[in-house]
Formats: sequence, C-alpha cells, structure tokens
Amino acid sequence: MTAIDPRVQEALDGERDPTTLPAELREAYARLTAAAALLREPPATSVAERVMAQIRREGPAPRPRANWLLRPVTFRLRPVWTLAVAAAAAAVVFLPFKESATPGAEEGVAQFVGHFPGARSVEVVGSFNDWQRGALALRDEDHDGIWHGAVVLPAGQHEYMFVVDGERWVADPLAGRYVDDGFGAGQQNALLIVRP
Repeated sequence: MTAIDPRVQEALDGERDPTTLPAELREAYARLTAAAALLREPPATSVAERVMAQIRREGPAPRPRANWLLRPVTFRLRPVWTLAVAAAAAAVVFLPFKESATPGAEEGVAQFVGHFPGARSVEVVGSFNDWQRGALALRDEDHDGIWHGAVVLPAGQHEYMFVVDGERWVADPLAGRYVDDGFGAGQQNALLIVRP
C-alpha cells in the first residue's frame, strides 16, 4: 500500500486548501476524491438483487433427502398387536383427509390448486400430515394441467408443498405467504391459514 503524502491527507481532511498543493499532488488529490465519490454512490444493483437473480435463473434446489429414513427396520409384533398397529396406521392416514366431510367448529376446508402441465401426479404434503406422501393426492380430471383437491383441516396455520411426479418439491407459487423451511438452504414452504 502506498502512503499518502501528508499534504494530500490534510487537503482530504479539509485542513488545507487543495489549490495550494503542488501540481503532482493536486492530481493525486483529484483521483482520491473521484474514487471516494464513486464509493458513496449506491451500486446500480445490490448484491442481494444479483444473488436472487442468479437463484431464479437456476431454479429451485432439490429438497434434501433423509437417507436414514430409507434404512430397513424390523419389528416383531404378535398377531393381535400387528392388527392393532395396522388399524391405527390406516386411521392416521385415511381419517384426517375425508374430502366430503363437513368441517367441525374448529376446522375448515382447505382448497389446493396447482398448475403443473405434463405432470403425471401431484400430491400435497405439509405440517398437517407430518410431511408424509401418499395422503393427499390432487386430481386433474380434464388433463388441462390444473390439479386440485380439498381437505378438512384444523383451523390455524399450516406449512405445505406440492410433490410433483413423486420427486420435485415445489412451494405453491400462488400461496402469497411463505416461511423458511428450516433446512438452511433458503428454501421456503408455502403457508396456509385455515379459518373455522
């Protein structure tokens, strides 16, 4: 780093009139004041805008997979307990998602609609079903790419995402409200507010 002549430093600090500097120092003073003026000007685009533009060009990152969930687990249950566990699992999976059910006083109907042309399947997973796939499949009866479904949910806030073709996790672009998904990659979940 080159040291600044003390006379130029005095002129920069306002302690000396820059016109009293010798010609070679006036040139250095002019370059330094021009550089300082450039640094005071805000950039045309902020770093955040450039980063977000790059992220939009790259598209959504794949959702992290929990490989530990794929490891085989062996349970040894007696026949009576096996039947009870199977009945409880069926109740957990099928009972909360009756589409024709009438909501109770503390429940509401959640409508899910997504535009996914060319998709073979679309499901909704979220905090209301412990992010388990297979519980709420959307339908596209007329094959126009508009997938829809409805479900009765408890009143309150619920985070959710669409799972397209069993692989691609997509936050609802029409949700309007989003929250961080908690995995630290900047991904967001859509937020649904169900009113009773």
